[in-house]
Parts: sequence; structure tokens; C-alpha cells
Amino acid sequence: MAKPRLSLTARNTLIGFLFILPNFAGFLVFILIPVVFSLVLSFMNWDGFTSMRFVGLDNFMAILRDSVFRASISRTCLYTLACVALTLFVSLGLAVLLNRKIRAKGFFRSAVFFPYVASIVSIAVVWQLLFMKTPAGPINAFLRGIGVLNPPGWFGSTKWALPGVIIVAVWRYMGYYMIVYLAALQDIPKELREAASIDGASNFQYFTKITLPLLRPATFFVLLMLTINSFKSFDIIFALTEGGPGTATTLVSNYIYNNAFVYFNYGRTSAAAMILFLIVGGITFFQFRVENARAGGKK
Repeated sequence: MAKPRLSLTARNTLIGFLFILPNFAGFLVFILIPVVFSLVLSFMNWDGFTSMRFVGLDNFMAILRDSVFRASISRTCLYTLACVALTLFVSLGLAVLLNRKIRAKGFFRSAVFFPYVASIVSIAVVWQLLFMKTPAGPINAFLRGIGVLNPPGWFGSTKWALPGVIIVAVWRYMGYYMIVYLAALQDIPKELREAASIDGASNFQYFTKITLPLLRPATFFVLLMLTINSFKSFDIIFALTEGGPGTATTLVSNYIYNNAFVYFNYGRTSAAAMILFLIVGGITFFQFRVENARAGGKK
């Protein structure tokens, strides 16, 4: 008796599902199940050792009353705003500059991109040495050399620690987004440049009237990714300051880490994580709505 054979469409569909099965299994085990468990845990009181106890919305009420958490929310928003604006501006400027015909262009592109792939621990050690308040600190020595009599304490100062972290974050991530902008710039047809030159457009007019509008999809991607990554930024801050001095650089991600691995309060940890998820999800949804409205308005 002949075995029934699958049709070509069914066979191709099965092959496609088999290809995505490992990725789906990884998503299920490492993302979906932990997220669902975290959601359930946000309504529980659990320290990881004793049995769970349902407490309803008590975890959310507790962290919303916590002044450290409220301060971390505002600090995270400030950090995100500064990182997004500065990284966007610097990466676009570098992309425009390194898209020109200059000597050793490949070397400079690699040098700017290198911090993104470098070890975060190595980066933290180097920048801690650069920002040292003592006379041996190169940055403060430079500031004294140009007339700044009392340079900042940087990572040892509650006032200057966050700006120092922002500087390091921008320096690290600008190379990656520069590559995104470089790809978008090289996708702009050269005929547009020639046509603009024939019409007598200046470089500034060409950049503002032609280049920037054509870079809007890349800018939307950069803005979206920068916003998400800045809100959940943890490693660079932990390596540089561990959230200190005091709570000067404690963002929501550091607050979540402290509640989980210092105080072993997994219920509050999950509640804080859910609030962060709602904030980031809401901002992302708003960004998509604005972008879709702009795209719809052009049609």
C-alpha cells in the first residue's frame, strides 16, 4: 500500500516550521515563560526561599511610594533623553563626515565602531581612570590646563556621576548607529546630488531638504532602538558606578537588580519590571503612532 505523500505546499510549510522551531523554542523557554512568571510574581511576596504568598497590588503600591523608585524613574527619563539626543546627533554627524572621500576612511570607521564591540568591563576601567579626580586624571588635568580651577568629581560626585555615565554611553553606542546612518546615506541616489548641484542648492540646503527627509526611516529606527536600550540600560552603569555614589546613578534597571539580588524581594522586583515594561511599551507605541501618522500624511 503506497504511503500518502505531502503536497509541495504542505512540504514547504513543514520545512519552514522546522526551520523556525529552534528559535521559537528558545523564545518560549527564555523569554515568554520568564515574562509570564514575572507577571505572576509581581502579585506575590517571595524571597526565593519561602513559599509564595499572594499580596495583590501591594508590591505596586509599595514601590510607587518608594522615593528611591520614583527618583530612579525621573533619572531614567533624564538619562534616556540625554543619551537619545546626543547619540542621534553625534552618530549622524560622524556618518556624514565619514561618508565623504577622506584618507583612511575605513580606519576611522572601525575606530569609531570599536567601542561598541569592546568589553564593557574594559571600557569602565579605562573611563574610571580618565575621569579620576586626582591630578593623575587626564580629563581633569586637561580642564585645569584650560583654566578650570575646580574640575568635577565625576563618578565620585553625586552631581556629576550621571553626566559622566551619559558621556561614556554616548561614546560607546555612537559607532553602531553611525553604521546605520552610513548605510542609509549610501542608499541615497547620487543623481539627487547632481540634480541639486545643477539647481544651485548649497550643501546646507541639500542636507536639510534632501538628505534628512530621506534619512527619516533610519532616524526612526535609531530613535526607537536608542529609547528602548536607554530605558533598560544596566551593564554600563553597573560597571562604572554600581548605581552610586549613593543613588546618584540608580536607574530603574539598577533598582530592579538591587531588589532582586541584594534584598531578595522578587515580588517588588517583578512589579518594578512590569512598570518599566509598560513605560517602554507605551513610548514605543507612541513613536509608531507618530511615524505612521507622518507616513499617512504624505500619501
